[in-house]
Amino acid sequence: MNTILLVDDEEKLRGLVARIIKLESGDFITYEAGNIKDALALLAVQDIDVVICDVKLPDGNGVDFVREIKARQPLAEIILLTAFGNIPDGVKAIKNGAYDYITKGDDHSKIIPLLYKAIEKVDLARRVRQLERQIGQKYTFDQVIGRSRVMQEAVALGRKVARSDTSVLLQGETGTGKEVFAQAIHFESLRRNKPFVAINCAAFSKELLESELFGHKAGAFTGAVKDKKGLFEEAHLGTLFLDEVGEMAVDLQSKLLRVLESGEFLKIGETKSRKVDVRIISATNRDFSAEMEQGTFRTDLYYRLSVFSIVLPPLRERREDIGELARYFAGFYAAKTGKRQLIPTDGYLGALEQNSWRGNIRELKNIIERSAILAEGESLDLDSLPADLLQTGAPAGKVLSAFSLSSAEKLHIRKVLNHTRGNKAEAARLLEIGIATLYRKIEEFGL
Repeated sequence: MNTILLVDDEEKLRGLVARIIKLESGDFITYEAGNIKDALALLAVQDIDVVICDVKLPDGNGVDFVREIKARQPLAEIILLTAFGNIPDGVKAIKNGAYDYITKGDDHSKIIPLLYKAIEKVDLARRVRQLERQIGQKYTFDQVIGRSRVMQEAVALGRKVARSDTSVLLQGETGTGKEVFAQAIHFESLRRNKPFVAINCAAFSKELLESELFGHKAGAFTGAVKDKKGLFEEAHLGTLFLDEVGEMAVDLQSKLLRVLESGEFLKIGETKSRKVDVRIISATNRDFSAEMEQGTFRTDLYYRLSVFSIVLPPLRERREDIGELARYFAGFYAAKTGKRQLIPTDGYLGALEQNSWRGNIRELKNIIERSAILAEGESLDLDSLPADLLQTGAPAGKVLSAFSLSSAEKLHIRKVLNHTRGNKAEAARLLEIGIATLYRKIEEFGL
């Protein structure tokens, strides 16, 4: 049901418009107010789709009232009625946010078509807002998987820095989820309704990367047949995520530094600089200390990018999250492969927890996708794992089969240590073994 608010001090005219709307469709609910005060009281307690408002009211002017309506209910559309139309009032009404401005009593048949068009606009705006809300919820920190202490510490830092416009540097191995983290920072920031634009700096040559970032004018170089907007312009008022920023050429780094310092950049082929407002989140798997010593990464740019730095832990340092991640990906690939569900067995999860995970979350995701394809029923078991995953090397050098008692013992000790948050005395008590025995087991299994 769509809600309409009629604001007019002429009760008979107000009633006539209400009857016209009621006869047109039973899907409309109409409310009436004789002045701005009563209209505001209704707007405070009722969501309104369209306001049909007289320009001259006992306690104010409808043209000015448009702004107040929009401030209280931004998605509402306003149609203004006036006894004597004039161009300046019409222009001001539209500038203030009115949908249309028509002469009162000129032709009541105009109201219904206008009303339908205004409602279409309101419905579209509501759908867009709902989609934005769903997208925002999808990418917030609430959706980041991981209850391990190291991951929760990283999330806590991310939430804090999200509220500012500070440049953020995400550090960590390949496949640790840096882009997911960057998206979460953006969608929990004040820029959440503006663009999030991402680029992998390692995927382009120096020349192409410069064009992608800053854009170019037609004729700036061979093949530049038309003007191209760069990603800085695309991300204006939003966030630009520079993945693998350590791969950027040194002379291009100086141009990036200029944008960070002044908010200005030059398109390739232009002489006049452009101004942008963009938040930068960057990511790297490189050791910037060594890069700066070797002169392959500018020290001044590093300090600009790393005003706030967050290190994302590799999967082997958050093994207690593997089960949760595995179940999430299993559900995702169950839908992809047309299965009702896919439930990882204990043996399957145990084998996953012993792997070294050099490829981190990306490797885990790929393995579960493969398992989902091979799975015969609704469970993921050891038969669907790659053979090399069934013989995993513990850090201390001891090779354990996923089927051995030692493998089960290692897994159980790890779970108890996670439960006690690393308190070895408490873990030894729960395991009913001596503390010296526990230390020996930790060393033996590389825990």
